[in-house]
Amino acid sequence: MRLSADLKAFETRIGYSFRRSELLIRAVTHSSIGSATRPDNQRLEFLGDRVLGLVMAEAMLAADKSASEGQLAPRFNALVRKETCAEVARDIGLGEVLKLGRSEMLTGGRRKETLLGDAMEALIAAVYLDGGFDAAKALVLRLWGARVHEAEARIYNPKSALQERSQAQGLGLPVYTETARSGPDHQPMFTIEVRLDNGLSARATAAGKRVAEAAAAEALLAQMENDQ
Repeated sequence: MRLSADLKAFETRIGYSFRRSELLIRAVTHSSIGSATRPDNQRLEFLGDRVLGLVMAEAMLAADKSASEGQLAPRFNALVRKETCAEVARDIGLGEVLKLGRSEMLTGGRRKETLLGDAMEALIAAVYLDGGFDAAKALVLRLWGARVHEAEARIYNPKSALQERSQAQGLGLPVYTETARSGPDHQPMFTIEVRLDNGLSARATAAGKRVAEAAAAEALLAQMENDQ
């Protein structure tokens, strides 16, 4: 199976040439256009998530030989979460070569965080099936680059994740507003609303403003995920 010119150029960008070109084609085929004769990338995504996890677990141990499990776990999560996968996907222009159905094309599928993250995992699996674990490991370490050594600074923060996602989708900066306060003065409960430029919003109540803001951001991220 011959690759199109854009996929050949994509191979050059990622530094890997497929022996089985059908694996690359499958990795960039979204379920919105997949069919019985044109397999989509969902099963590859499942495999790629596991391959990425193993590569990152090894990389975390090698990067800090004295770190405890409690220190390694949040760093690991920061490197394998969907937002980071989508960030890497944007770096290599993966969205530009995705094969999407008309509905996804019209709703900006090439920029969607979840779709890009899933496709990145599928690409990792495609390289693994084509060239083995060492090839997949080399690809991941090359594409993730300095992120491996910056993992501590990338530990998941819902407010940061929401800001990154909203800006990536052209929705500006999230705005946090205190909408209510209850309870005694020495132990107040805060209700915080976070809102985006497109009107999407979420609320959360907690014993501290920062905790309530983080919970509201988490709720809005979940809402955005469900709306995709």
